[in-house]
Amino acid sequence: MISFGSNPSPAAAPREDAWIDYYQKLLPRWHSVSLSHQHSTLPISISRVNQFDAARLDIEMSAMLKEQLIKVFSLMKPGMLFQYEPELDAFLEFLIWRFSIWVDKPTPGIALMNLRYRDERAMEVRGKVRTGLEGPGLTVAQKMWYCIAAVGGQYIWARLQSFSAFRRWGDSEQRPLARRLWGLMQRIEGLYKAASFANLLIFLYTGRYRNLIERALRARLVYETPNMNRAVSFEYMNRQLVWNEFSEMLLLLLPLLNSSTVKSFLQPFSKNKSSGSTEDDSTCPICRGSPTLPYLALPCQHRYCYYCLRTRCAAAPSFRCSRCNEPVAAMQRHGSIVEHKS
Repeated sequence: MISFGSNPSPAAAPREDAWIDYYQKLLPRWHSVSLSHQHSTLPISISRVNQFDAARLDIEMSAMLKEQLIKVFSLMKPGMLFQYEPELDAFLEFLIWRFSIWVDKPTPGIALMNLRYRDERAMEVRGKVRTGLEGPGLTVAQKMWYCIAAVGGQYIWARLQSFSAFRRWGDSEQRPLARRLWGLMQRIEGLYKAASFANLLIFLYTGRYRNLIERALRARLVYETPNMNRAVSFEYMNRQLVWNEFSEMLLLLLPLLNSSTVKSFLQPFSKNKSSGSTEDDSTCPICRGSPTLPYLALPCQHRYCYYCLRTRCAAAPSFRCSRCNEPVAAMQRHGSIVEHKS
C-alpha cells in the first residue's frame, strides 16, 4: 500500500565548489573555439555564371571600342591597320586597365555583374569578418603585374606568332635553330592550354580565379555590395520585339501586293494627274525601257514589253494599263493579230 504522505529519499547533493572543476575543464575548449572563429573567414559563394559573363562583357566592350577606332581610319589606305592589329588590341586593353583596375575600379563587365577584385592574400592574415565580402583591393604590385601579364604578355605572344608565321619557322627547309624555336613555341602553347583547362576545372569546382593570371596574383572576384537591386529596363527589348514583328508582317504582306494595283489605286490622289498623258509612249511603262519585243495592250493600245505585259496579265487577270488605268482585255503584237489573255 502506497502512502502519499511519505517523501522519497533525496539524492546526494553535489559539492558547492563542483562547478569550478567543470569550468576549468571547459575553459581550454572555449578558448580554442573562439580563436578559430576569430581568425577564419566566412565561406562565401560567388556565382560562376556572373564571373564568366563579366569576362564576356569585357571582350564585347573591347570589340566595340576597336570597331569605333577602325571607323576613324576607314578613309585611309585599306589594310593599313591590319599590320598593326596587335598594337591596336594592346592599346585598347591598356586603356581599359588604366581607367578601371589601376584606379581601384572594376572593369565595365565586372561592374555590371556587381563584382570587384579583392586581394586574397590579405584575407589570410585578416581578423574577424562580418559578411565575407570585406577585404582590400589589389595592391600596386598586383595591378602592375596584371597589366604586364594581361596586356604585355598577350601582345608579345601575338607578335611572336605573326613573326614566326611570316618567317616560316615551322618549314623543314629552315635552319635548325628556327625549327627548334618553333617547336618550343608549340610546347609552351600546349602547356598553357593544358594549365588553362585545369584551372577551368578547378574554377568550376571552387568558384575562384577564372584564369591563370588571377590565380597567380591571388586576385579574387567578390561581390561589390551584399545586396543589389536589379532594376532592369525592358524598354529597348520591347522596342526590338515590336520592330521584329513589324518587319515580319511586311515580309509576309509585300509579296502578296500587286504594285500596279497599288499604283492605280493611288493615281487618283496624285497631284500630277497629267503625267500619264505627257509621258513618253515609246517606253514600256513597267520597266521604263525601250520595248525589245513590243506588244500593245487592248483596247487602249499602249505599248509594253512582251514579257512585262505577259507576266502582269498572268499574275493578275484583272490587270489594268499602267498609263490609262483601263482593263487589259487582250494583247497584240505591234502590227500583228490580236492575242487574247489566257
